[in-house]
Amino acid sequence: MRAVVTVIGKDTVGILAKVSTKCAELNANVEEVTQSVLQELFAMIMVVDISKLNSDFATLSDSLTALGDEMGVKVHVMHEDIFNCMHHI
Repeated sequence: MRAVVTVIGKDTVGILAKVSTKCAELNANVEEVTQSVLQELFAMIMVVDISKLNSDFATLSDSLTALGDEMGVKVHVMHEDIFNCMHHI
């Protein structure tokens, strides 16, 4: 099982490091990352393996959302199944 994590906000030092550290604390393995900085806007998409989480999915989502609030960025976590259903034609 995987999840898609998106991060959007003003670019600051350490966004990728903090988000990936929080994932590691919850045993979510980062499989792929893409990020861009356009002027001062930071945008990142991560695909994380959640099959070995040491908590439930809601805890991962709530933890990353709270981390985003602390950093002043918007973090959204979506289960891969929901993502696939939303983007299936």
